[in-house]
Formats: sequence, structure tokens, C-alpha cells
Amino acid sequence: MSTQPTPPSDAGILTISLAPWFAGTDEGRAEVAALVDRSLSDMGFMVITDHGIDPELPGRLRAELLEFFTGPEEVKEAVRVDQLGDRGWVPYGLEANGYIFGEDTPPDMKESFVVGMDAIDRASSMATPWPEAPSGLRDVVVEYTRQVEDLHIELMRICAVALGLDDPEHFVDRESSSDSVMNVNWYPPLVRTGPVQDNQYRIGPHTDFGTVTILDRQPGTGCLQVQDAAGGWHDAEFVPGSLTINVGDLLEMWSGGRWRSSRHRVLPPSEATPEEGLMSLVFFGEPDDDTVIAPLLDGDAFEPVRARDFLEAKIAAITVA
Repeated sequence: MSTQPTPPSDAGILTISLAPWFAGTDEGRAEVAALVDRSLSDMGFMVITDHGIDPELPGRLRAELLEFFTGPEEVKEAVRVDQLGDRGWVPYGLEANGYIFGEDTPPDMKESFVVGMDAIDRASSMATPWPEAPSGLRDVVVEYTRQVEDLHIELMRICAVALGLDDPEHFVDRESSSDSVMNVNWYPPLVRTGPVQDNQYRIGPHTDFGTVTILDRQPGTGCLQVQDAAGGWHDAEFVPGSLTINVGDLLEMWSGGRWRSSRHRVLPPSEATPEEGLMSLVFFGEPDDDTVIAPLLDGDAFEPVRARDFLEAKIAAITVA
């Protein structure tokens, strides 16, 4: 498999400070919106700084979840999902994202803990089961989920302005009651998983399904790569303290294809770093279930689709039989 990056396109993945947006001036907000439009049109990704999430929270969350992932199997089994799309612990071997594009890849090299919006007291179709240990896990997960959901809503306002919509609340009004999900993905070290199989990834090539994804990632040899429109793969730059944002399939549809839901993947660990384990905090923003997604620009670019129907079909497609 080819994992070598190619030179970036002219614009590439931009690093954008949200400080001018939060300052509230018309000029600052217009500047941020223009940069967002440029980066999402070119690569479908952007890196944001000055985003407002407590910088101590990700480290605290990772410490609690690492204790969970490396803890007793019976504790994890007690909150195991019945199928992908459920809330709870997703064991190693249940998911293969490459399936979505017909790639016959082995299962992704990861475990996950999936949290629903019931964690922040929102009505949800599924309850999040909480493990018995560690004792501090629930509180820190809930606080992070609350802060990242606030950021998600603000990003949808930025997207509305960047897309040139008259109403900056257009997306928020159709997404603020959604059943979005917070995933913690643990990529275990090789000393735990054993050798990498042929064509295996930490996460296989895929697109995300919702509107915006908010990713807090760690640097490592098994890095995130993004595919450009010509098919080349690019290493996504790691910026300490930043968040990586990308467009999902439903936002690509909503934008009439102006913004790209780009394929991306997480490379397998290197044999040179057999003890490297990484953890990603991934928030998947989704529209309200009954929202009909129809292009706001270039109206015939995509067929209208009900959000929940689309998402359920995508989740079924990546489930390992």
C-alpha cells in the first residue's frame, strides 16, 4: 500500500485562529469565514486555534480513558456495544472503514468508547453506558463533550457565514438537537496488537458521514493523511493545542459540493515504534434526525436525503460481518 505523502495543493489545509471570530467584529468574522471557505473548498479540512476548549481537558480525558482501555476486560465487556452505531465500548476488530469504498481491508487497528448526547442531558435515541472504573471517567468525558458541543454549534454558525447564507443560524436550527456522538479512539501499540496485516490501517480510507468532525489528535508515526481531489495523499500537520476540523458527507451535500468531504486515513504504527499508542478525541456533528439535506447551492448537485436514513446506511456499510 502507498503511504507516501505528495506535495500539498496551493491552498492546502489552513491553520485558522478563531480569535477574530470570537472578538465579534464584522471585519474579523468576515476574515475567518473567508479562510474557512477557502480551506474547506480546497481540502475539506482546516486546523483551528484559539477555539476556547479548556487546554487541560484533553490530557485529563486521555488519562482516564487509557486506564479504561488497558483495564480489566470484564469492565469493558459490561459496556460493550451490540452493534456499530450504539453507545459504549467498541472492541478491536468490529470496524473496517475501508469497506465504505469497497476496499477489502482487515479491521481497523483501534478500540473506541462512544458517548451520546444524553451525557449532556439532551434527549437521545440511545443511552450511554458508563463503566464501573475508572471512577473519574464520567465527569471528565461529560465536561469535554459539553465544551466540544458548544464549539460545534459555533462552527456551524461560521459555516453558514462562510457559505454566504443570509441566516447565520441556518445550520444551528437544524442541528442543535441532534444525536451527535463523541468518540474516543484508542490506537493500541504493536506490542499489544501484534504485526500489521497487509493493507491494514489504524483507520482505513473513508469519509465522515455527518456535517463537521472536531478532532483532537496526537502526533505519531501512524499519522493522519488526507486525500486531495487528484488522489494524492498528504500528511496532516500537527499543531499543538489545535483542533483538526473536516467536512462530512452531509455538509458536502448541503453546500452543493462547494466543500469537500475528503477521504482520509490513519496510518498503521511503525515497527520502529512498537510501543507507540495514540488516542484521538473525535466529535461527529450530525443534523437532527428528520432534517432533509438538500443542496443550498447548485440545487441539483445531490438528491435530497433524510439525515438519519443516510447515517444508518453508512454505519451498516463499515460494520465487519
